[in-house]
Amino acid sequence: MDDIVRNKFLEWNSVKVCYHKILVIVLTLFVLQFIGCQQKADVHKKIEPAHIEHIEGSELSRVILTQKAVDRLNITTAAVYEEMISQSQKEISKVVPYSAVIYDKHGNTWVYTNPETRVFIRHKINIIDIVGEKAFLSEGPLVGTEVVKVGAAELYGTEIKVGH
Repeated sequence: MDDIVRNKFLEWNSVKVCYHKILVIVLTLFVLQFIGCQQKADVHKKIEPAHIEHIEGSELSRVILTQKAVDRLNITTAAVYEEMISQSQKEISKVVPYSAVIYDKHGNTWVYTNPETRVFIRHKINIIDIVGEKAFLSEGPLVGTEVVKVGAAELYGTEIKVGH
């Protein structure tokens, strides 16, 4: 009788050990799958290429781009400078590249200034004359201010949320 009890006890212990092994395997697989899902979620996290910050007390906003967005748009800038409008008028005017000029739906003219790295702010301008690739201004950013000469239309679309 002792042999029967001992055999039953040994069978029970082996089933118990097998059950524990299976439980450990199942729990390990569950944890690994959970960790795998977490890592995938982090890998596919969407990074917005632009962030818009409203400038308090103004209708304007700061457009802040990621470096990748700046590179993709190939944004380039040029400094506002002064030049004589014509020999006959002998009048000095601020000048920006005409490619920097954008027009809103009301016909107002603007340029985007670049006060900080990857930060762009729309600035109202008044054009006196356009000669070739130069826009002569009566109003605009200070001389030396960097303005966007390539990518201004894309910045405007981003600021006013075209297509969003």
